[in-house]
Amino acid sequence: MNYWKFNQQSFEANQLNMKKHILYFALIFGMILSPNFAHAQNELDSEFILEDLRKLSHDAAEGRKTGTKGAEAARRFIIRQMEDVKAKSLKKGYRHAFKFVNNAGDSIQGENVIAYIRGDQEGAIVITAHYDHLGIINGEVFNGADDNASGVAAMLGMMEYFRSHKPRHTIVFAALDGEEMGLQGAKAFLKDESIPVDQVILNINMDMISMNDKNELHVAGTYHYPKLKPIIEKIDVAPLKLIFGHDSPDLGKNDWTFASDHGPFHQNKIPFLYFGVEDHANYHKSTDDFENVNKSFYIQAAHAILYCILELDRSLN
Repeated sequence: MNYWKFNQQSFEANQLNMKKHILYFALIFGMILSPNFAHAQNELDSEFILEDLRKLSHDAAEGRKTGTKGAEAARRFIIRQMEDVKAKSLKKGYRHAFKFVNNAGDSIQGENVIAYIRGDQEGAIVITAHYDHLGIINGEVFNGADDNASGVAAMLGMMEYFRSHKPRHTIVFAALDGEEMGLQGAKAFLKDESIPVDQVILNINMDMISMNDKNELHVAGTYHYPKLKPIIEKIDVAPLKLIFGHDSPDLGKNDWTFASDHGPFHQNKIPFLYFGVEDHANYHKSTDDFENVNKSFYIQAAHAILYCILELDRSLN
């Protein structure tokens, strides 16, 4: 029995004008995409992804801290994108509310935003990216462009891609809340009775994929799930380098196994792959802005992750 049922609700959200960015993006992509990525223009809409990143990390979202008006503004934007591609919903309006108690003992309301595109094969691949960030601190807006508007915008671009390219497995797109407060959205996802967690065969988590000057994107998880490594090794994404690691217990603080929303999936014995960059000068700083995103790297990283998902979708039973 397939539990991924469809519910859809109309939702109004403001749209910003992209026209002034189109020429800039076209010039940039014409210069920076290598021949290996030339075909990618037909797979992910790079302008769409960058514009979504810009909007999600705009001052108007006030840093997207869980439980704030800025977080609600981000949710409305994400929901509108889900509606636009006619993705399916498990709950009315894609909203999955949850509560948790923070370190100060306060009860906090969070809300995951979840959609899916049905496949023909049994089992689901869950793509996660947390949309929350740190909010406003001492009057400064912490916009979290890399952390993690980058992952959310890439996920939305992939959702648009899979609308036109039906996957074998059902693909779930989960914009998670409360990551910065202890991976709360991922924990809530796995406890959500409306979600058939027993059908989830893999978690792909994207968190910080847009700021790197060495063309290095790290993928963690194959230490725990070595059968996934040969699948990913098939992907040629030069000049970008996919680097395995950051996932073994001997690494101490450099072990990323529980560093982001993939951690609770791993604790629930669900295989994961985590894509991200190493910490940089803008990490958890007010300078984590759209203007500081390495746009060429980001677009290459988004496509590299898409290629990995496509190969995993083909290879997994």
